[in-house]
Amino acid sequence: LAEHGWLEMTVDSQKRRIAIHRIHLEEDAGKLLHAVGSQALPYSLVDLNRCGVPLIEIVSEPDLRSPEEAFAYLTALKTLLQYVEVSDCDMEKGSLRCDANVSVRPVAEATLGTRSEVKNLNSFRAVRDALTHEIKRQTQLLQSGGRVVQETRLWDAKRQVTESLRSKEEAHDYRYFPEPDLVPLRLSPDVIDPIRQALPELPTARRARFVNQYGLSNYDASVLTADKALADYYEAALRAVSSGKELSADTAKTVTNWVTTELLGRLNVAGKPITESPVSPQHIGALVGLLQQGTISGKIAKEVFTECFTTGAAPEQIVKTRGLVQVSDPQVVSRWIEEVIQEQSKMAEEYRGGKEQALGALVGAIMKKSQGKANPQLVNRLLKERLGRGQAIS
Repeated sequence: LAEHGWLEMTVDSQKRRIAIHRIHLEEDAGKLLHAVGSQALPYSLVDLNRCGVPLIEIVSEPDLRSPEEAFAYLTALKTLLQYVEVSDCDMEKGSLRCDANVSVRPVAEATLGTRSEVKNLNSFRAVRDALTHEIKRQTQLLQSGGRVVQETRLWDAKRQVTESLRSKEEAHDYRYFPEPDLVPLRLSPDVIDPIRQALPELPTARRARFVNQYGLSNYDASVLTADKALADYYEAALRAVSSGKELSADTAKTVTNWVTTELLGRLNVAGKPITESPVSPQHIGALVGLLQQGTISGKIAKEVFTECFTTGAAPEQIVKTRGLVQVSDPQVVSRWIEEVIQEQSKMAEEYRGGKEQALGALVGAIMKKSQGKANPQLVNRLLKERLGRGQAIS
């Protein structure tokens, strides 16, 4: 279908362009499940359920120089395929698979050594681990005077080693040949151009737009755009909080923090993807809106988020039902301040004497007394006025 392409990726903040030898179609021949390890009688299971299903094979040139680069390449490829909706790339379901060819060569030599093909790789982490082991194995073999043979090896994830499966001494052992009953497939510009114009925004372009439009850092933009569903979720949350108004960089960053830290953290623990999040983008937008309006404090916002994640209830409903509205009445806040000063008179005197840390402790005591409902900014201002000091705390 295609030849002489390339895929751009970033490794250690450096852009790398990996050449694509070709993309071709095959029929799936089925699946072999190999028993690897220390069994007395090794065996293989044959699964023909996928036999005949069409698959796309993307063959890269030998441009990858490390396991980390291979990991980055696969990540970039997976993201691109998901964005254009070619595949869900679920490796556990067989939607995406990887076979890795490994060659080593002495420093300063141009010719690559004999390659080994590693199979049985069911995750990007497995690819990285298997390559690390295989590079070390081949290097030690050559340094000890041995010879690398062209073969297929299996990765044993439990033992973290590769094992020989079968030898492939000659290129024709790979059985590559054209199907004689199929005519050549040639796609004209009239076919290709409309498809190109209909492509969605691709990951690299979306990442750059997140930086330019929302003022995000390159790191935040990379995290959010690594998964199309996550990027869609994030922009839906932004629309919910802005309600058509101009979006500030501070708001975009606040939403970023709630999505990447609070939400993804809990989803990772629960083992759920963003598509199964019990917290909708609209809930994130509503929560940030309540914070910015001063309706709830940051501490209360985390409580609301926890309940929202657990029950799926809307933040506004949780705040209303539990009476969590932030208290910004100066008289009520002043009463809490007076009570804490009486209870913590020594701490108050330490602050008056110049100990800045004492103010933070007093503020914490006031917030605890108010059960997190007091407006923190108002607490800071009124407390400093009451104690006769004007310095801000860090």
